[in-house]
Amino acid sequence: MGRSRTDEFDRFVAARWPALLHLARLLTGGDRHRAEDLLQEALVKLWFAWPKVAEQAPEAYVRTILTRAAARSARRRWWGERPADRLPDQPQAGDEIAAVDERTRLEAMLALLPARQRAAVVLRYYQDLPERHVAEVLGCPVGTARSLTARGVARMRQLLAETVETVE
Repeated sequence: MGRSRTDEFDRFVAARWPALLHLARLLTGGDRHRAEDLLQEALVKLWFAWPKVAEQAPEAYVRTILTRAAARSARRRWWGERPADRLPDQPQAGDEIAAVDERTRLEAMLALLPARQRAAVVLRYYQDLPERHVAEVLGCPVGTARSLTARGVARMRQLLAETVETVE
């Protein structure tokens, strides 16, 4: 059982790493380093639970671990230095980097949301989970999950409207 357990776990991690890292990055407000730390923490917990969850839903298990770990880490007061969120060079019209820039801007807006709202928006719209699953992961009633999602989206719209720049 030991070797096959390891092989199954390794295959799962190799197949799902990019998606799980993307989820962790969104949950941490775009901080790649914190996202990698959270994902490593979640995968260690998954390893110990692997015999129980391997045949059921390991990705749902990791998603729950990541969401809860991100909420815990958001309560910390200090994370050290933060890089500047705006580079001096702006993309030119028709620049291929514009799509990446837009994604970065949305991730920055996500980072400004409270942790539970951010988790609800990420799970609902980036992970495309139904409201029932979002509520299960957050450990709250469906109505609360729906409310957190709606408030998060409304706040992001407000933030995006405030940062719209005129095109010349």
